[in-house]
Amino acid sequence: MRSVFISFTFLISFSFYSNAQTKPTVVSGYVFDDINNNGVRDANEKGIKNVSVCDQVNVVTTNEIGFYQIQYTSTYGFLFVSLPDGFSSKAWWQRVDSINKRQFDFPLVKTAASSSFTFIHASDTHISETSLDRMQKFEKIVDSVKPDFVIITGDLVRDALRVSEAEATRLYELFSKEIKKIKFPVWYVPGNHEIFGIERHLSLVSQLHPLYGRKMYRHYLGPDYYSFNYGGVHFIGLNSVEFEDLWYYGRIDSIQLAWLKKDVATVPSNTPIITFQHIPFFSGGFSMMPFEEDGLGRSLVREWGTLQYRHIVSNAQDVFMIMNNHNYPLALGGHYHFQQKFSFEGIATRFEQTAAVVGPTNEGNIQMPSGVTVYHVTDRKIDEGNFIRLDQ
Repeated sequence: MRSVFISFTFLISFSFYSNAQTKPTVVSGYVFDDINNNGVRDANEKGIKNVSVCDQVNVVTTNEIGFYQIQYTSTYGFLFVSLPDGFSSKAWWQRVDSINKRQFDFPLVKTAASSSFTFIHASDTHISETSLDRMQKFEKIVDSVKPDFVIITGDLVRDALRVSEAEATRLYELFSKEIKKIKFPVWYVPGNHEIFGIERHLSLVSQLHPLYGRKMYRHYLGPDYYSFNYGGVHFIGLNSVEFEDLWYYGRIDSIQLAWLKKDVATVPSNTPIITFQHIPFFSGGFSMMPFEEDGLGRSLVREWGTLQYRHIVSNAQDVFMIMNNHNYPLALGGHYHFQQKFSFEGIATRFEQTAAVVGPTNEGNIQMPSGVTVYHVTDRKIDEGNFIRLDQ
């Protein structure tokens, strides 16, 4: 875990909205069963129906022959499919230039469907040259467990918040290189350390930089929120980090909330939903930390004039309203560097965080080991998770 002054506030807000929406352009294509795995739709390869296609703003589903058509209104620059059960794809998202290209096909490859699977929840890798030994330990655990996939909930790189473009770029490229060494599919979302340059008094980066803020993550790693399906469970990766002026804070922005509502609407109400994000909805661990009024570790920030605690998602209730009447058993997070589990009487959702890959930490006499959490899912039932320490 660990933005220009008030006169620029309107500029930042307007710029963000302008970058998120533009005049709609109709794009279309096919989602198909790529039998020979060559990435091209051959004559004998049928389309796949009822697959969600998204641009991080709108959500549509394919028809009986796998065809979709979407009013592309986003300038985030992506189209992606919410991978259906029993399929994988190396091209589940694509960069979009809707001026020069209007058709985008998605080749999917059939996999062995199973009602039982295992995944690893890791977080806070904080990759740099000095932490590569931690990644090697992480990779050994993954090789030992042999999960169906891995989830990493943010703070992927050591720091892009307060460093130059050259330094941030080097770390993003290092993460991209190291993550390819993992032999199993990896899904990840951004943390606060992936937001480029916003602590401008330290980074000396202009707000007008083309990769400023959330744009660097999208440039190097793709969509910063999305969904996929596996073993009868719907997984949703969220970007729970926002920023204003010089400071980040926990929040799901309004455009993402609108997308989330559309995404969840495509999911049957009895299908289990697991969300994963960096800054959590709730966290008791932060109550053990010293309260800091000022500086880089400050506890409170003003979100467009409203004072909020920055290390949890301030509008969590907006997410819960969307999830109402859905089967929502598990919400995963990172950020605090220590495994935590929360539940509330009358609420079916478990709120769980895992520890940091980058290393152990402590609060006073409380030692917090480094590690990951392994979950087993059988017939859509999620177990309690098994914590594995990196430092055996």
